[in-house]
Amino acid sequence: MIRKAKIKDAKTIQRLINVFARQDLMMPRSLNEIFENIRDFWVALDKNNNVIGCAALHIVGWNDLAEIKSLAVHKNFQKKGFGALLVQSLLEEAADLEVEKVFALSYQPKFFKKIGFKITPKSKLPHKVWAECCNCPKFPDCGEIALIKNIG
Repeated sequence: MIRKAKIKDAKTIQRLINVFARQDLMMPRSLNEIFENIRDFWVALDKNNNVIGCAALHIVGWNDLAEIKSLAVHKNFQKKGFGALLVQSLLEEAADLEVEKVFALSYQPKFFKKIGFKITPKSKLPHKVWAECCNCPKFPDCGEIALIKNIG
């Protein structure tokens, strides 16, 4: 099951994200950052209603663009469709908000390409997108691939 995140999910979301961050696969997130942005997050639940995945849809201050951030699925539940279900929920929310394009920065471009995203040059994204990247020790050569999907 996929649902909007709740306050009680914040610590689990942070743990999920930071497991992958320690492997240099995504940006780490502080608990404070998760709480401040909890309304951006969706979670995937196992049959016992435990959070086993998360992803966030962040509106990027432009009237037609949003970013998928912090997509993480527990290793025991990968390759079972939870990531795709999370992204589908984010895309549906973006459509409801009348966002025209959704992008992601990812080390896993195959996953996003499989669900209809297309690789795009990072230079095509607005500079505001890079506010978070500037604080990353890997900037500007992190190796993440920019992908975008038109939905509007």
